[in-house]
Amino acid sequence: MPEQAPGPRDPAPSPTFPFQVGEPTEHRGIVVAPLFPTRDPLALYATLDDALARGFEITETGPDGAVPELAVSNPLDDAVLLYDGEELAGAKQNRILDVSVLVAAGSKLVVPVSCVERGRWRAVSRSFSSAGHVAHAQLRRMKTRALGAEPLARGAAQGAVWDSVDTRLEALDVASETRAHSDAFRAHRRRLDDLAAAFGVLPGQCGAVFGIGDTLCLDALSRPDAFAALWPKLRDGYLLDALDRLDRAPTRPERMLAFVDEVTEAAVTRGPAAGLGVDLRFRGPGVVGSGLELDGEVIQLSAFTVTAEAAEGRIARPSQRAR
Repeated sequence: MPEQAPGPRDPAPSPTFPFQVGEPTEHRGIVVAPLFPTRDPLALYATLDDALARGFEITETGPDGAVPELAVSNPLDDAVLLYDGEELAGAKQNRILDVSVLVAAGSKLVVPVSCVERGRWRAVSRSFSSAGHVAHAQLRRMKTRALGAEPLARGAAQGAVWDSVDTRLEALDVASETRAHSDAFRAHRRRLDDLAAAFGVLPGQCGAVFGIGDTLCLDALSRPDAFAALWPKLRDGYLLDALDRLDRAPTRPERMLAFVDEVTEAAVTRGPAAGLGVDLRFRGPGVVGSGLELDGEVIQLSAFTVTAEAAEGRIARPSQRAR
């Protein structure tokens, strides 16, 4: 049986992050270092895109919908991992997942999300599809900081998310009638694809550390097969952040290693998850992050630097629904 989550935000010893850093790749000032597992994974789960093709469904919570929540139905015999920041397209407005959620086989639940398309509130489909990317790293960083000690609080990150979407659209000179995060990816699809060719996934890779200047992001999964499926979506989010910062001095390899050390040494709290497992939140002098643990195994991890540059833009107060 999955372990029971502790009480709200219990402090606890740091989990063991079973990853080792490989040789980085640099292209046009972007640096990506692969992570490899140091132990065999235990938990079994499918990724969102695979599950959607087999009958997994995400819909509005009802005819009227609710901006900070979506309904999930998993008819499969597999648990399904929904990754923190994955974008869902369709229904009444596009959303991103506020946290990683492990949805049990044969279960239904309601998951916390944030809107990334504030100018639309009308149905274009009954259910959601995958938007094909994870939110850009700066948005996820700001969302993680805004959620703080209450990661399941509905709507708590909405202001920060909208600010980050607007900032990226304006920085990349993207016109979007509905202020849609996905329009930034659509407008720069060719540039993203050209950059992506330099950063393939390696056999056995389970994660990556992304660096652009002094701003770093780490993402990891327990299963290399799941990471390989998710990598194109994560990579697009990384590269969207880099488009207006190309050809600058690359992140030094020793800085990337130091960042990984900061993640492993950060103070950790555990609390209830939205689905199976235990939600992890960690914070250090220069790092903030989140993860998901199941029966003592870290199955998902995301971490971000917190520097003056990374913290540009305010964290707005939670906002009400915009229609």
